[in-house]
Amino acid sequence: MSALICGSMAYDNIMVFPGHFKEQILPDQIHILNVAFLVPDMRKEFGGCAGNIAYNLNLLGGEGFAMATVGTDFAPYWGWLEQQGLDSRYLKEIDTSLTAQAYITTDLDDNQITAFHPGAMDHAHLNEIPADAGISLGMISPDGKQGMIEHADQFAAAAIPFVFDPGQGLPMFDGDELRGLVSKANWVAVNDYEGQMLQERTGWSREEVGAQVDALIVTHGSRGSEIFSDGERIEIPAVKAADVSDPTGCGDAYRAGLLYGLLNDLNWADTGRLAAVLGAIKVASQGTQNHTYTRESVNEIFEQNFGYRLDF
Repeated sequence: MSALICGSMAYDNIMVFPGHFKEQILPDQIHILNVAFLVPDMRKEFGGCAGNIAYNLNLLGGEGFAMATVGTDFAPYWGWLEQQGLDSRYLKEIDTSLTAQAYITTDLDDNQITAFHPGAMDHAHLNEIPADAGISLGMISPDGKQGMIEHADQFAAAAIPFVFDPGQGLPMFDGDELRGLVSKANWVAVNDYEGQMLQERTGWSREEVGAQVDALIVTHGSRGSEIFSDGERIEIPAVKAADVSDPTGCGDAYRAGLLYGLLNDLNWADTGRLAAVLGAIKVASQGTQNHTYTRESVNEIFEQNFGYRLDF
């Protein structure tokens, strides 16, 4: 049983400004804004939704393949994937582009200014879903718009069930496009803000969105998550993290838990709780692929929070 995760592979350039943006920006001069921030601390991380989800799924022992388009600067990431034992057969290099890049500057108030260069991600449609490679299920996470639409069509044509996880890519789509994507998907995963936007764009209520799919998963950060399936609402409490170090990538870790549950026929309560554990482990580590765990360490945290162990 394997999962094909369509989405971005990206470099995250994370900078810390040891001050406060509000002290550097004059409110009455916004129309001629011209500011520079000295950032003595900077780190470059391997990221992107497809890469992060595949990384977490691999740690659990699940078989997940990232499908993405990458650029001519991807060599260090290729090496990291090989070191982690991650299969890169569905990564396609675009020789005219750089890999997607996020530049994130955070001040001492945890305010962020982010610039994102999609680069090779805009060519995601050049990858095609393999219909005969033994893929059990798929996921469409944030990627190039045309790629997301075409991959949904290809999953549906190949009768491969998939999760639609639009994430920060959701604003790219209008109501008709979103209704089409949801209607082809088997499951939809969004955070609470994205869920509200999905309802506004489609004109569907949460119940109507849920009626289109086998399950609607809505995450609420530190307030846990909800899973709506077969007319039932399953509340998943948040798992307390050992430390709150970096929330970036927590949603991707959670989604790896969803995929593992779907691949292994876990019930929704266990699947959601497993996903919550993975998110809590991730938040205690800086970067999106620097944490590690085993099934045993996951089960220990699971039992501490829910009073029983998973049979996996």
